[in-house]
Amino acid sequence: MFYLLNFNIQMKILRNNFDLNEALKGVSNLGFVPTMGSFHRGHISLFKKSKKYCNKTIVSIFINPKQFNNSSDYKNYPKNIRKDIAILKKLKIHFVFIPKFKDVFKNNSLKKILLKKKDKILCAKFRKGHFEGVLDVMNSLTKLIKPKKIFMGEKDFQQLFLIKRFIEKRYKTKIIPCKTIREKNKLALSSRNLLLKHKDKKIAGAVAQNLIKFKQKLNSKKNINNLLKNKEENLKKDFKLKIDYLELRNKKNLQKSNNKNGSKLFIAYHLNNIRLIDNF
Repeated sequence: MFYLLNFNIQMKILRNNFDLNEALKGVSNLGFVPTMGSFHRGHISLFKKSKKYCNKTIVSIFINPKQFNNSSDYKNYPKNIRKDIAILKKLKIHFVFIPKFKDVFKNNSLKKILLKKKDKILCAKFRKGHFEGVLDVMNSLTKLIKPKKIFMGEKDFQQLFLIKRFIEKRYKTKIIPCKTIREKNKLALSSRNLLLKHKDKKIAGAVAQNLIKFKQKLNSKKNINNLLKNKEENLKKDFKLKIDYLELRNKKNLQKSNNKNGSKLFIAYHLNNIRLIDNF
């Protein structure tokens, strides 16, 4: 008689700090992917990268109220925990951490985080308290989980920049940037896309295509500010958008740039009351 040996990884669902501490005892080279759930192919690319480079992988699902400066935005944030868990099981992820607020922030002894004036740019200028809340939760989760590597997407590049600087200064943890995953029409994948109607997704894709071409044609000229202003006005007119910002900034320090080399083009805009961000 033959017996089939089951080599499948049994994913552990951790719902509090006690479960977390027990599960991670003796685990080395741990990869961590922090999320707020509602997984898409962008998340999946992060999970796969962590599995490739780390012995074990833990994914957190926690919608952090501290990073929302709008209560309705927090309440309406897409949620699908059953589907998320099914995706993680299929990918054979080792651990998923689904904590409550008290688990994340119970032992957070860090002083109130304040962004410096030079950092209050792009989304930090328009979302008061957002990145302070992001850094707060990432500090708490890193302290709890103690990962060797944290995998994060470049889609929210400002968030990645601030977290990398903050975490790597305080912990023996490396932040690994991962490229933005896009739809065929070039729309960057985001959980917020679930809130968009089909026609709005088409518009958002067209905006992305427009800006990719614009960035490619952008030469290092002294009148880049004028070009950006004209492009912003054209986008508003052509796509009926409310635009928070359209700026070219250096990738290493996020300072305004006149040279597309080594820089990214950042945009934040509202499409039927849904706020979208991207960079190219």
